[in-house]
Amino acid sequence: MSDAVKVGFVPFSTAPRGILVVFCDDALKFGPATRKALGGADNLVKRAAATSQFKGKSGSTLDILAPEGIKIQSLIVIGVGKLSDLKDKDFLKFGGTAAGKLRPGNDTLTVIAELPDGAMKPESAAAIAVGVRLRAYKFDRYKTRKKDGEEEALRADVAIAVDDSTAARKAFAPNAHTVDGVIMARELVNEPPNVLFPVEFARRAAQLRKLGVVVDVLDVKAMTKLGMGALLGVAQGSTRPGRTVILRWNGGKRGDQPVAFIGKGVCFDTGGISIKGAANMEDMKGDMGGAACVVGLMHALAARKAKVNAVGAIGLVENMPDGNAQRPGDIVTSMSGQTIEIINTDAEGRLVLADVLWYVTKKFKPKFMVDLATLTGAIMVALGTEYAGLFSNNDELAERLIKVGLETGERVWRMPLGPEYDKLIDSQFADMKNTGTRNGGSITAAQFLQRFVDNTPWAHLDIAGTAMGAPKTEINQSWGSGYGVRLLERLVAEYYER
Repeated sequence: MSDAVKVGFVPFSTAPRGILVVFCDDALKFGPATRKALGGADNLVKRAAATSQFKGKSGSTLDILAPEGIKIQSLIVIGVGKLSDLKDKDFLKFGGTAAGKLRPGNDTLTVIAELPDGAMKPESAAAIAVGVRLRAYKFDRYKTRKKDGEEEALRADVAIAVDDSTAARKAFAPNAHTVDGVIMARELVNEPPNVLFPVEFARRAAQLRKLGVVVDVLDVKAMTKLGMGALLGVAQGSTRPGRTVILRWNGGKRGDQPVAFIGKGVCFDTGGISIKGAANMEDMKGDMGGAACVVGLMHALAARKAKVNAVGAIGLVENMPDGNAQRPGDIVTSMSGQTIEIINTDAEGRLVLADVLWYVTKKFKPKFMVDLATLTGAIMVALGTEYAGLFSNNDELAERLIKVGLETGERVWRMPLGPEYDKLIDSQFADMKNTGTRNGGSITAAQFLQRFVDNTPWAHLDIAGTAMGAPKTEINQSWGSGYGVRLLERLVAEYYER
């Protein structure tokens, strides 16, 4: 995977080049290696801080162009606030803030990875490197010419100066694969729908075979034989056939139950016969953010040779309104044998997931399943774009997801499930209908999915507000965020590897 920003670790003794980034606390104190790199310019920093009213608050920055006494292009001071308040995820943001100071063209940047008390763990330096790479990602492959004033491509070498470069490299190694997984997910979400349709998505997912992932691609004939009538009902309106892709990483003990991750992969969603309005429909190229996350996650697990058996499953379709499209009022039979009355063809993602969830449940009997889907606009009404909605039938799994969400910054908020909501999707003509009332739309969607997981511990993440078009952050300037890869990689690493 190409990366225009190269990140490496060097010893403190290495002379800074280009842009120099250093850290201070809220008392404007620096560590010993930082003071040495500044060569006495720390007094200059304090004068500039007084002029700029820079207080060293966490995440704040002070920029000094061509500081006197140091042979560097510019000096960036990043405040870390009170040392006692620092959290592990803050270093990720500091790395992103540093990368945000890079300018287009060939650039160099040196980060003195040291706190005022001189202590920075190798894991913290690694987190800075992760933040740099995540922030530096940009999707611009379809721009063939630039208008006046438009930025040229970013090319940069970033050196993170540390006390023990070997330890820092070792700490960063597994994180580097997770970053690659996030970038892979972002790339998939950002691609235009005429480039990334179900067959092409399946082809790209199949490239994980290079990492030792076992890949099975189910075509329409195979899915018909399995009875995936819910997924195929969505796909039938497009001239581009659907696919289901099963990804298996066998890094654990032979015979151990796998963990499983399922992604909604609607490569473009017009709403079908219940067609959406024209405004912002172009964003529906990102309605496969769940599937993109699963592919990125499986890449991360396989690349770092995670000691776990894992299954990734993605249902890939287009939801189009041609003469063969399913209609409101149609009744389809899912792979589980349960029948579904179609009320609204724009509630298509849950139909896709229903068959894939059932397939994984019955074929692999996993320890747990987590599905991810840009499923409902209602979850954005409830939670905005800061949290993904979490629904689960298992308290332990839900609590673990909440914990790793806080650790990674990919936060989730648990929402309710219950029989009172379940009855809202009962149908007078079939076993269920694919939408409930306007109220509680995210909840009834989750209740629908729960009917296809049997007794398997399961969590549903509604990522409609976090996977695409979310606000820019210190570590993401991309429309497609790659949300979920770091969250679920941490879940596996902390709780499910032997």
